Amino acid sequence: MAAELDQFLADERHSSDIRALAARGNIRRYRKGSILLHEGDTSDTVFILLLGRVKVYCTDAKGREISFGQLGPGGHFGEMALDGGPRSANVITLEPCVCAIVTRVTLLAFIAQRPEFSLELMSQLIRRLRLATRDARNLAFIDVYGRLTQCLQDLATPQPDGTQRIETRLTHQEIASRVGCSREMVSRILKDLESGGHVRFDDGRRIVLVGRLPRRW
Repeated sequence: MAAELDQFLADERHSSDIRALAARGNIRRYRKGSILLHEGDTSDTVFILLLGRVKVYCTDAKGREISFGQLGPGGHFGEMALDGGPRSANVITLEPCVCAIVTRVTLLAFIAQRPEFSLELMSQLIRRLRLATRDARNLAFIDVYGRLTQCLQDLATPQPDGTQRIETRLTHQEIASRVGCSREMVSRILKDLESGGHVRFDDGRRIVLVGRLPRRW
């Protein structure tokens, strides 16, 4: 596991502060499908993802799920540990992962030594709050098609040929969880968009947006 940490510490795509904090954590390896955080639990640890991908989500009493997105290497979660309150969401591994686990005591000591890191942490939390506020607004005011197309456009990155590609391979259920609708509805809309030549799927079954998606379904 030292190899994953060494590789992470050498990767300058991550901020120097997050790399320095990861070096102070305990390194743990997790299998695909491991639940790292449970909504409602109390804990005093923060996770920094060194390798792999995780999904952040909530479920209701009937088992229905809404996803708040995915995190990759350099992503951190569990910051609610700062106030000692309960976890606000679940986090599950989507593939084998390696994490640095930092205790609340270690995190507070690190912030005391590097006050500027609190601004980085605050910026990340504000960004997540803005996304959560936007998603709540969309659920209230925008129809399923509008939410789905906005989700696809938010996730896609421009390509040299003028298309946009979603780098992460998403299942219809994962998209449904993000959008707040049924998997069947996602399948119907994507099939129609594909038939109309607005989207296609590459060899890895990743979604490619051929052009600007229609405003109406």
